[in-house]
Amino acid sequence: MEKLFLEEPSINRKKDAMDYLEENVKYNSDFNGTGSLELCLEGITYEEWLIELISKKNSEYVEAMNICLSKTFFVVRESDDKIVGMVNIRYNISKEKLSTWASHIGYGIRPTERGKGYAKIALYLALIEEQKLGEEKVLLICDVNNVGSSKVIEALGGVLVKTQLYPIDNEMTNYYYINVSESIDRYYSKYSGRIRFE
Repeated sequence: MEKLFLEEPSINRKKDAMDYLEENVKYNSDFNGTGSLELCLEGITYEEWLIELISKKNSEYVEAMNICLSKTFFVVRESDDKIVGMVNIRYNISKEKLSTWASHIGYGIRPTERGKGYAKIALYLALIEEQKLGEEKVLLICDVNNVGSSKVIEALGGVLVKTQLYPIDNEMTNYYYINVSESIDRYYSKYSGRIRFE
């Protein structure tokens, strides 16, 4: 049984990260949960992206930029040390941002690794990180046409609270809440054997 774990980006992962980006481009896939890694395709260097990730953990910086405190992780498969996905975890989000455009977790699995249940494992790992950061209840959003993502969120206890236009792209969007501790406890027996605890 394959195990996954989260790893903070480092310079040692540069080649692997670029390969992850290139695969998403090849399959015309959306960049979800990447912490804006895709900007490396638009002119910034991987090294500059790493510096930006550090900045996004600084309260003064994110307030000035009107963004959220966040951490980004590679989702790595233990057996071959391959990046199979990414998650972006946001925390200490103001009620104002949550009521308009912000959400707590973004995640994505590379196209050639989909259909293996990895998205659910990645979300479970993300919930563990949110718990470490003191979040009790998290908001996740997805386009109404993204049935796969909706199923993943619901599989981890997501409760649909509303559907409305998302102000960033004007797409109809589902808004889900997950009780963090409740979900971690409820699905522990299902996912604990599929993750590597750090």
